[in-house]
This record gives sequence, structure tokens and C-alpha cells, in this order.
Amino acid sequence: MSLNNKIKDLAKKNFKKVVEIRRYLHQHPELSFKEFETSKFIQKQLTEAGISFTAGYVETGIVALIKGKNPDKKTILLRADMDALPIEEKNVVSYKSANAGIMHACGHDVHSSIALGAAFILNALKDEFEGTVKIMFQPGEEVLPGGASLMINAGVLENPKVDKAIALHVFPSMETGKVGFKSGMYMASTDELYITVNGKGGHAAMPADYVNPLIIASEILLEINNQYMKENALAGTAGENIPTVIAFGKIEGNGATNVIPEKVELAGTFRTMDEKWRESVHQQLKNTVKNISTKHNVESVLRIEKGYPFLVNDKDLTNSCFALSQDFLGKENVEELPLRMTAEDFAFITQKVPSCFFRLGTANKEQGITSGVHTPTFNIDENALETGVGLMAWLTVNELND
Repeated sequence: MSLNNKIKDLAKKNFKKVVEIRRYLHQHPELSFKEFETSKFIQKQLTEAGISFTAGYVETGIVALIKGKNPDKKTILLRADMDALPIEEKNVVSYKSANAGIMHACGHDVHSSIALGAAFILNALKDEFEGTVKIMFQPGEEVLPGGASLMINAGVLENPKVDKAIALHVFPSMETGKVGFKSGMYMASTDELYITVNGKGGHAAMPADYVNPLIIASEILLEINNQYMKENALAGTAGENIPTVIAFGKIEGNGATNVIPEKVELAGTFRTMDEKWRESVHQQLKNTVKNISTKHNVESVLRIEKGYPFLVNDKDLTNSCFALSQDFLGKENVEELPLRMTAEDFAFITQKVPSCFFRLGTANKEQGITSGVHTPTFNIDENALETGVGLMAWLTVNELND
């Protein structure tokens, strides 16, 4: 039997078990950096499968190792995130979240289940590939500073040194059975923006006695919008067009119909795909806030929480994975993807080692499984688990034997 068929056969044989794992994880979600029971459950699965691992990375993180022939030859890292979101699930399913207000609405239960399923296959086939597979189960992908960055600091890319890294993410706008790739720049950096405008409060009927921070905050918002949300404003430091998004989703001034508040607080996000431009925009935003505040003789503070870097897929590795996926799934089931302005902390890994981050189709329109991630009705067609498990094992074996 060919290696391709062996992997497909093992993916089918392990399918029921992987579904059970996914449903357990989905029913027992935990928030970022609090994945204690999730970690214990994954460790139990690895122990029962006879796969060696080290736990305790950033408290809940796990690193498993599967050594093939000549284990020092090359190391491929597979990454799965474990954390859930603070969302109340509205799905009516037997495995609905049992933890009030917490839900696997971004598919990290799927990612961890697929990593385990791929581990089962790779462990069974370890005499058929060269090198070592390192499987990283990470906490806290959803919140800054990102579990991937902390696990890198804790040495996840060393001992053995990682040569290449592969990860996937659920994609609810793509039908199950399909996958998508984007070579080169793929996802944006992300920074959180917090602006506090300190005005002077007072009675609304006495405008001479107050300085309304709502008006000043509005002026700041409009100026930022004019600077960065028009097509001609996307020129980077070298004059090139760089995708840029600055959007504010929160404005809060605790006043009333006749009460002018003392201060207004804004919260937003900044995303782009160039580090020099990113730093330049940081300074421009500071200047904008300062200049408008000075004009109105008030004090304002801009706090920038620098988040994940942009995610770049190594061209050679991604092109290889694209071709291998066509071999495994058929050319009609492998698609090229456009740039995305969403962010992902796997980007920290792509900045360190050649990496491939791809999308796994999880939708089933006929069954009504179409809800997007980060929504209370997100779910997947579980047949995607078999696709993901088999493909991750196939890509890993071929990249190790290359």
C-alpha cells in the first residue's frame, strides 16, 4: 500500500476517535491561559497513544515529540491552539458548551483534535519518515501577547531545533473537503489602540464652563479616518501601497443628556503588513492625538498595545504544501487564497522559521453549517476532521522525507 493510501486509511480508522476528542473539547472550553483541564485531557490522549511529551510550557502548553528514522536530520513543528472565547453558545447539539459564557467559536477544539489525530498517524508510521515531528499545543492565541510568543520565549523552537512549521485554521466560508493556501504575505499585524481624551465636565446648558471631550474625540476619529481609510492614504514609507486598516469599535463617555463628562475613552485596532510602515503609523497617530488635543488645550493619552506581527508564508514550503495537497485531495479541492486583514499569533513562528499556515474548509451549506468564527452559532462539518488529520500527516511526512 502506498504511503498516501496508508495515511488515508489511518485517517478513516481514527475518525471516530478524533470526533469524540473534538466533541469533548468543544463541550469543555476554557479561556485563554486558563486551559488547565484541556491540557490534562490532551496529555491523557498522548499518554494513551504512547507519544512522549513535555507539559508546563506557559503553564498549560504541551510539546510532543515523535521521532522517525535519523531523528536529528530535520524537525517539523505542527502547531495547535487550545483556548476558547467568551461567547455564549447558541448551537443545539449534544456537545454544546457546558461552561456558561465560554465557547470554542474559533475552532481551536478542531485544531487540537486534528493535531492529536495527525500525531496518532505519524506515531504509527514513524518507521517510514526521516527526522522528528514536534507538536505544539499552545495556550492563549486569542489575547495579547499571544501564547505562541511566550512558548517561543520558553524554547519551543529549540531542542530539537525546528526547521519548518505547519499550522491550519478552520475556514467556515469554504466547503468541507477543500483547503486553501496563500504563499508569501498572508495576514496582517495587529495592534490595539486606546485613546483617553481628558476634557472638562460640566452642565450641558453652560458651555462656557466646560470643554467637551466628546467633540474632541470625534475630531480625532474623523482625522484618523481621513488619513488612513481612503485609497490614497495607504502609501507606505517607500511610497508603495500597503494594506492598512484602522478602526475604532468603542467610544465611551459617561455623561447624560445634560451632563458633559470629564473624559472620553476610545478603543480600536490597527492592522497592516509592513513593519516600517507600522512604526511610522504609530508615530503619526501619536502626533494626530497630540496636535488636536493641544489645539483644544486638553490632555489626551494614546496607548498602543503592540500585538502580533504580520504572518508570512514561506514561498517554497507553501508551494510544496500546495502541490502535495493536490496530490492528496485532488486539484479541484485546493485553492489559492487572497490576503486577509485578520491576525494570528502563529505569525510569531513564521517570523522565526519557514512556515506554512493554511485554511481548512469546514462548511456544509446543505446542512446549514455556514456560521462564521467568533459567532455563537459557529460549528463545523465534522468530516473536515478526517481531511485535516490526513492532510497534516501527509504534508509532514513528505516534508521530512524531502
